[in-house]
Amino acid sequence: MRQLIITAFVSVDGVMEAPGGEQGYRNAGWTFNGIDFDPAAYELKGREQQDASALLLGRVSYQAFAPIWPTMDDFAGYNAMPRYVVSRTLTNDDDRWPATLLPSLDEVAALKETDGGPILVHGSATLGASLADAGLVDRYHLLVFPVLLGAGKRLFSDADKDATRLTVVENEAYANGIVKQIYDVVR
Repeated sequence: MRQLIITAFVSVDGVMEAPGGEQGYRNAGWTFNGIDFDPAAYELKGREQQDASALLLGRVSYQAFAPIWPTMDDFAGYNAMPRYVVSRTLTNDDDRWPATLLPSLDEVAALKETDGGPILVHGSATLGASLADAGLVDRYHLLVFPVLLGAGKRLFSDADKDATRLTVVENEAYANGIVKQIYDVVR
């Protein structure tokens, strides 16, 4: 079974919306505003591209990334791997960044059963919360930024469900206040 990994930039209060400056969010670009760049804090991102074998996205993130990511040298690993988009509304993929459309979480569960390496979920707040609520997430890669954002899309849903136990796999604090937290979901 393939491992499904949620990777996210997240504020201390759990917001993950628009970390890179996407339009429409009042705190857009919060990962860059007032936080010193420390390359060590982003080592995880390079490792993810080397280790993952597929990228899984929700519709909104896919439509935001498709026009930009194919031209970014920093994302060569993501651009080379197969991409899947979970959406009930998309009818075709973007020719600039081809992907396979999956209409439901059942197809994600089936994808996890195939041969291959880890499947990485990047961005995709709504999808990530749905995957967690469905018990499909195996690991979390979080870079927690020293900021409280208040409103915004959150990493986790507020669904009333049983507790999900996590085991710390790796953690490290950096001089700029970012904290890396990697957790496995306990089954």
